[in-house]
Amino acid sequence: MADFKKLKVWQKAHLLAMDVHRVAGQIRGVKYASLRSQMTRAAMSVPTNIVEGCGQQSTREYSRFLRIALNSTTELEYHIVAARDLAAVRASDSLTLISQVIEVRKMLYGLLRYLKSRSEDDIGAPPEATTQA
Repeated sequence: MADFKKLKVWQKAHLLAMDVHRVAGQIRGVKYASLRSQMTRAAMSVPTNIVEGCGQQSTREYSRFLRIALNSTTELEYHIVAARDLAAVRASDSLTLISQVIEVRKMLYGLLRYLKSRSEDDIGAPPEATTQA
């Protein structure tokens, strides 16, 4: 589909993943090992699924991977909230990360809407309308 590195949503998701990795790495204690792992895994899932989607042959498959990335943002947001409420991360770090998550989520929704409208335009138009410009 596209070079993923040029996508603004991938760039933001990659930055989010790096920031989550940094913050999760600062969480200390054996009792938080699972939380650290889950935060990092969910964060890495977002840009990874964007990349996987870019490699797909159809818009439908691309959209499927974007929805997986979207679901990972929701999971990640919860892990950040839990880490904050457990006092495993600073409130300021959680606010910054949640803000980034929301921004990426909105961008994913926008890209999905764009892909859906583009595919609906192609499906709903008569054959001659798609070949003439």
